[in-house]
Amino acid sequence: MHIMEGFLPVGHAVAWTAVSAPVVAYGSWRLIRTVRQNPELKLLLAASGAYVFILSALKIPSVTGSCSHPTGTGLAASLFGPWIAAVLGTIVLLFQALLLAHGGLTTLGANVFSMAIVGPIVAWSLFRGLRGAGVAGAVAIFFAAALGDLATYVVTSFQLAAAFPDPVSGFWGASAKFLSVFALTQIPLAISEGLLTAIVYNLLQRYSGREMSVLKLRMAGV
Repeated sequence: MHIMEGFLPVGHAVAWTAVSAPVVAYGSWRLIRTVRQNPELKLLLAASGAYVFILSALKIPSVTGSCSHPTGTGLAASLFGPWIAAVLGTIVLLFQALLLAHGGLTTLGANVFSMAIVGPIVAWSLFRGLRGAGVAGAVAIFFAAALGDLATYVVTSFQLAAAFPDPVSGFWGASAKFLSVFALTQIPLAISEGLLTAIVYNLLQRYSGREMSVLKLRMAGV
């Protein structure tokens, strides 16, 4: 998912940054407000960010100018909503670009859009919908994390296809090629991430009951 430094044309890099920046700014406001209102959630926020950092650092290089890895954003999105998850994901992507050479500064906006915005929105929507339908929390967060992960790679495939359309079949032909490359590694990774996130969720329920109660998971707002 980490599109490497300098891989996107300048216009695409600028456009994705312009789309992502307002979402991250809004998420920053939500994050500050949450911390001020409930300072006891700081440790859980930090743990959610660390979860994103660790999982998304486990990368497998691909032939697309990108890489495959878990994203970790499903947990943060399910707990705190997609906008705060967008901030945590952006911080992680920035640190990885600067310290680990994962992704890059020119492609930060595109990487933020796929991993820190679309993935969390999909994960949060699924978690809320499934919980509202009476599905157990661990099951709901499994699907949220797994499908949020897959959504990230679908978007990355579209981003790459828009930048590098196939000479014959155009955008959709290129999308199919990029999706087929990612599918081989990402489907098992997404399932694994879903299972791990469900385990972490159960541990949080057991050992961080007070913080989880404060969050009021069923009513976690956007």
